[in-house]
Amino acid sequence: MLRWEEPPEGPVLVLLDQTRLPSEEVELVCTDAPALVEAIRSLAVRGAPVLGIAGAYGVALAAARGFDVDEAAQALAGARPTAVNLSVGVRRARDAYHAAVARGEDAGQAAVAALAAARQLHREDAEASARMAEHGLALLDELLPGGGHRILTHCNTGALVSGGDGTAFAVALAAHHQGRLRRLWVDETRPLLQGARLTAYEAARNGMAYTLLTDNAAGSLFAAGEVDAVLIGADRIAADGSVANKVGSYPLAVLARYHHVPFIVVAPVTTVDLDTVDGASIEVEQRPGYEVTEVLAPQVQVSGAGGGIPVAPLGTQAYNPAFDVTPPELVTAIVTEEGAVSPVTAEGLAELCGKAGRARG
Repeated sequence: MLRWEEPPEGPVLVLLDQTRLPSEEVELVCTDAPALVEAIRSLAVRGAPVLGIAGAYGVALAAARGFDVDEAAQALAGARPTAVNLSVGVRRARDAYHAAVARGEDAGQAAVAALAAARQLHREDAEASARMAEHGLALLDELLPGGGHRILTHCNTGALVSGGDGTAFAVALAAHHQGRLRRLWVDETRPLLQGARLTAYEAARNGMAYTLLTDNAAGSLFAAGEVDAVLIGADRIAADGSVANKVGSYPLAVLARYHHVPFIVVAPVTTVDLDTVDGASIEVEQRPGYEVTEVLAPQVQVSGAGGGIPVAPLGTQAYNPAFDVTPPELVTAIVTEEGAVSPVTAEGLAELCGKAGRARG
């Protein structure tokens, strides 16, 4: 859902503006890092894996247009603090640029090296998405033999957040393609409705059987025995297996544990941050209060200016964390492109990351 273009006036990064979906498919054209930073902060582009890709392309864009690469990298990496993939992607392209400079290459050649690193990350993410779908579906079939899976998901984890079919959504899509998806339950995901606007949009485009529900209806769905598994993505996974994901994920994990339903996290290895010791060490982004106190039109979300339709008295304070953290003991499995970790332990994650590092090395 993003691409690099090189028109005569100079290279640009083109993004599908996710704040406009599902009513409009509008593209944003970013000509420099500040424009991309604003697109990231406004959620025009969002989702951990694709943020890493966008960050890498942003560094390449700064290099190609002759801007300060380190300054651009710092601004991009800080645009959303919880999603570790963003800083990983930025670092890969920045390191490729500086390695080229260290080899004695000129600025143009160094910019080419940064772009090559971004494109390589883009390819790797598409390949990882396909492998995650394969491993995730195998795990589902192992835990729930017989097919006919009824999967509950939260936020958006499809092609909009990935170089491929996504993370958790990719598993559900694989089940759909093989005739083993009975129903995809889609949490609306308040306050910005990424489930209603984006996941439902992707499910409809793929011809999947799906049903949208309000976030606070999930409990009654579990109680009715209508959920076979919960599949979510992740924005950062700490070394102990704690999972930061879109706010509302933790309550689903509690519900799943009470109702003896598998709670599965699907994310690439790049989302595992071994430098973050535990869940308490994860910085949780706080979003503006007006996202809760107002109903926002898409164009308002882009500007970040508020001014939507009030749904609370003027002056109401709002608690609006973008993410919550689920402890590892509530996670049945973490599925990556290198396979699954279950039970979720620090040792298992470290071994998986070591395996991924050896494969890349």
